[in-house]
Amino acid sequence: MTDDNDDQLTKMRHTAAHVLAAASTKLKPETKLGIGPATKDGFFHDLDVETNWTENDLKKLEREMEKIKSSDLAITHREVDKDEARKLFAHDPYKLELIEEFEDDAVGVSDMGDGFFVTLCKGGHVASTSKIGHFKLTRLAGVYWRGDTSKPQLQRIYGLLFASKQELAEHQNLLEEATKRDHRKLGQQLDLFTFSPLVGPGLPLFTPRGTVIRDELESWLQSLQVPLGFERVTIPHITKADLYRTSGHWEKFQEHLFTVKGKGDETFVIKPMNCPHHTQIYASQPRSYRDLPLRYSEVTMVYRDEQAGELLGLIRVRSITQDDAHIFCRPDQIKDEVRIVMDIVQSFYKVFDFEMVVHLSIRGSGDVDKYLGDDQIWQEAETQLREALEAVGVSCVVDEGAAAFYGPKIDFVAKDSLKREWQLATIQLDFNMPGRFGLSYIDASGKSQTPVMIHRAILGSVERFMAILLEHYAGALPLWLSPTQVAVLPISDQQLDYAAGIAEQVHSAGIRVELNERGESIGKKIREAETMKVPVMLIVGKKEVEANTVAVRSRVQGDEGGQSIDKVISKLTTTIAERA
Repeated sequence: MTDDNDDQLTKMRHTAAHVLAAASTKLKPETKLGIGPATKDGFFHDLDVETNWTENDLKKLEREMEKIKSSDLAITHREVDKDEARKLFAHDPYKLELIEEFEDDAVGVSDMGDGFFVTLCKGGHVASTSKIGHFKLTRLAGVYWRGDTSKPQLQRIYGLLFASKQELAEHQNLLEEATKRDHRKLGQQLDLFTFSPLVGPGLPLFTPRGTVIRDELESWLQSLQVPLGFERVTIPHITKADLYRTSGHWEKFQEHLFTVKGKGDETFVIKPMNCPHHTQIYASQPRSYRDLPLRYSEVTMVYRDEQAGELLGLIRVRSITQDDAHIFCRPDQIKDEVRIVMDIVQSFYKVFDFEMVVHLSIRGSGDVDKYLGDDQIWQEAETQLREALEAVGVSCVVDEGAAAFYGPKIDFVAKDSLKREWQLATIQLDFNMPGRFGLSYIDASGKSQTPVMIHRAILGSVERFMAILLEHYAGALPLWLSPTQVAVLPISDQQLDYAAGIAEQVHSAGIRVELNERGESIGKKIREAETMKVPVMLIVGKKEVEANTVAVRSRVQGDEGGQSIDKVISKLTTTIAERA
């Protein structure tokens, strides 16, 4: 779609949120209104009603919205002063609260029809209700006003909206497929991870099968970065709070920190990130310009106190495994270091069939208070990243306002098989933290200089990446990544000894194999292996024993006929080594 089409679709979705609010007000006149923005695939509106809407009411609301749509009510926008706005919305405490927060004396008001529905709004609508496209209300949720748990709880009603019926239907089909691929269901089905009420929400426990996947991902990453000079370090999971006060994280993210009281008066923090610790390894001895760059890496867990309502399987957790690395370098080394990391990203992701788009995330112009450092530092950092991308010939999408609080970053956004976008790898340029910790090196002229710090993650969160992979592949992971790569299935107990010998040969070749020794029918054994998404089954019966072969059945090719075990092992080891 073009930018103009995107803008028009946003206007349609925003207008539909107003139509939803109008429908609720028509059916329940006591309705008070929170916010109602457009979203990536539709819209939502927060409502305060005396008796909550239920899932069964969504059809009723849709019918009322269709009536308003077919009425072709004109949408107009006007500016009024705050006194008039207070009179217009005297009945709605949420609108009155918003009015008081506007800096200008004039506020925006949206009119639907001739006084049919009036709401507070900055604008951005289609000309009339008939032009809002095709929509479907999907679900309800409870939310706190302004996200503050001390304020009233509202009802949020979500909807989908697209320009055509076909686009809406296609998107609904994708959502249905996403439900089937839900990584939480797959995680249970494939015995990969679990949650325990005794351990707590957002704290996943990985089974042996799930840990295989984690280990394989880490091994693949290590094979790419160790030859490029990344050295592993190890840090504790707890620290004095002073570390995060110095880094700036305490001020910015204090509400997300788990704190622990020591025996004395000291407050300790369970680490929510690793970068401040890594600065202290750098600071442990004098550094020369000849020592740089230093590239520290580790795969380690961090902990963040997310709200319980925001936790979602492995996508949003409280214990987060980061494949973290921090590069300390001179300013003249930035472009080369960014290129090295980009090479790792491209090599790592080439084995997964994602579409990748590069984003340059820079500071927003409207809210500079949320960022550390002065304008000159930020301009220099953003220029360096732009030039680094130009040097490697990579085009990018510029995301204003999406930078980290300490610096701009390059983000790699992947589109999965369900056309959903995920921000995965990231390269973040930091001119602030080294100065806050007083890090230095001696340059060629003998003067003390401050190094640049590059934060780098390839997977991001291992938990979140596993969830994305499970849904992307519908649980059918590639051979190299599958917890069980081969299942050996004897047709009857008479072939158990032969099957055990086959399994031993496969195991000796370094291939993860399971032997199904249970006295079940071969059909049931095959169905079980298919349910567990095993890539390759080796079936042995009387005929295979006599011919000294195995009957190969693969997830991709289906039945491949009888083959010698040496041939099967050779083919499997090659495919695994190539991560095909």
